[in-house]
Amino acid sequence: MPRKGMRTIFFKPSTSPTAGTPSSSPQRVTFSDSLMDENIQIARSLITKWDDTSQPCSSSSLFSSDNRQDAKDYLKAVYNLQTAMHYFITHHSTSDKLVLAQTLMQTAMKRLEREFYQMLKINGEYLDHESVSVSSSRASRASFSDLEDYEVSETESRISDDAISEMERVSTAAMADLKAIADCMISAGYGKECARIYKIIRKSVVDEALYHLGVERLNFNVIQKMDWDVLEIKIKNWLRAVRAAVKTVFAGERILCDTVFSGPSSASIRVSCFSQIVKDGALDLLVFPENVAKCKKTPEKMFRTLDLYEAISDLSPDIASIFSFESSSAVRSQAANSLIRLGEAVRTMLADFEAAIHKDTSKTPVPGGGVHPLTRYVMNYIAFLADYSGSLAEIDAEWPLTSNSPLPEAYFGSPESSDSISSPIAVRLAWLILVVLCKLDGKAELYKEVAQSYLFLANNLQYVVVKVRSSNLKFLIGEEWIVKHEAKVRQYAANYERMGWDKVFASLPENPTAEIPIPQVRNRFRRFNLSFEDTCKRHSSWIVSDPKLRDEIKISLAKRIAPVYREFYEKYRVRVLRDPSTGNEPLVRFAPDDLDNHLSDLFHGTIGSGSVSSHSTSPYSSHGGRSP
Repeated sequence: MPRKGMRTIFFKPSTSPTAGTPSSSPQRVTFSDSLMDENIQIARSLITKWDDTSQPCSSSSLFSSDNRQDAKDYLKAVYNLQTAMHYFITHHSTSDKLVLAQTLMQTAMKRLEREFYQMLKINGEYLDHESVSVSSSRASRASFSDLEDYEVSETESRISDDAISEMERVSTAAMADLKAIADCMISAGYGKECARIYKIIRKSVVDEALYHLGVERLNFNVIQKMDWDVLEIKIKNWLRAVRAAVKTVFAGERILCDTVFSGPSSASIRVSCFSQIVKDGALDLLVFPENVAKCKKTPEKMFRTLDLYEAISDLSPDIASIFSFESSSAVRSQAANSLIRLGEAVRTMLADFEAAIHKDTSKTPVPGGGVHPLTRYVMNYIAFLADYSGSLAEIDAEWPLTSNSPLPEAYFGSPESSDSISSPIAVRLAWLILVVLCKLDGKAELYKEVAQSYLFLANNLQYVVVKVRSSNLKFLIGEEWIVKHEAKVRQYAANYERMGWDKVFASLPENPTAEIPIPQVRNRFRRFNLSFEDTCKRHSSWIVSDPKLRDEIKISLAKRIAPVYREFYEKYRVRVLRDPSTGNEPLVRFAPDDLDNHLSDLFHGTIGSGSVSSHSTSPYSSHGGRSP
């Protein structure tokens, strides 16, 4: 089979019938002639020894551990054979020795092709991408190309046997051998044959590695028809695979390719091999996020979209470094396009999320004045968004996020405060919180009793504040915002007490130890009994979801009621009981300790539905997004 290379360059059959025969006059043999002839003879001996068709020993590997010296001598002989061919083409172009040298070169290249193929195939487990990454620095020192360095490397290898694993040693040696063969074949003009073998073997390795990672070739038409549950599984699989694919598979392949084809004449082969081996797999991997981003946008897809964005953004430096060749620029472009599409999708979903809050028209009050499903859903959603503040900041830098109206200056407290919100993402998230708080103000008006409206506002604002304090929102929105809104919660709770317990407070005397007529005492007890029982009964179905807020309200009520009642009780209880005009009427129904017991039973929502006339399931109870 004709080959391009030294054979076509040096072998020029003469048309003369006497070509290659000595001339009639004696020709002086120079020292160089003698040296080059010796090179050919040495090469002939070694090449013939390892010729597949002539020697039994040729069935074993030239580069096995038992034949290291032969391998070294063989490569040296091939390089010397090239030198001899160059000499004879220059000085004795019609010499039979040139024909012999070319024939020997063809035989040697055939042998090295076989060795190269077998080494790639047999050492597959030692040339896995992770081992290659670890061993690459050692392989760069263990090259046959520099035969003196090779001797040093073998010595170093023996010294460091205990420091590296068996797999690393084999991997390092295999890469060094592959590089030595590649350098030799390329130098002899057989680069295409070497590259062809390399690409066939290594592409199959890369494709298999990506398959085991779960990388699939899914086009947009397939993805857009998937149910979200199915697509989410695909996204999770992709997220697990992408880091290993980029940092291990592609990076390891780049290292191996750079190592094997690191010779001075190997640059174009290195570029071609790497690009053709990994390009298809890399494009299949990196087009997936873009196709996901092009699908229909819904709020439930926000966080998986951000996961995809973060994954590619984090790996962008690696992608730029690994795929730095111009021939693999399509991979870099695909990664950039996926980031752009994902960023656009996030912006769209964020705008749709805000619009959904504005459009909420639920008119059914939450039973007991508890936390509204809208509050839970929105705050959990925003808290999760805060976890992605870095990615959102990148998206904002490329595509600024704007609100329809500015935030009130008083919303965050003093603008001079060090805790004032400054980043656009923090402002955006704070705006979303304000939107939902404004919605809650309107929903508070659905309750028949003003006291329950205030309790509803206290419950929901407390939920908002706790969610901010317990998530990354606290770092974005700041402590001053939290303190300001905690004070507002206390204000709502105080308004609830004032409006809900006003009759109980009014039934107690301003001065419980003051002397008043017995008829007024009896009237005070009657009013207190009636108002306290009625208030406890009505409020028994009301809810305070947060334990801390619940305890604060109970303690506050106990402090305002129990001490005054105790003093009044202790002063007048015996007189009322002895008064004959009282008859059988149970005027003193509550002992002071009974008040605490009754108050402790409040705000658990255990009886009825209070002042709420009907129930309904909120559209937010099972809406998208992550669970709290």
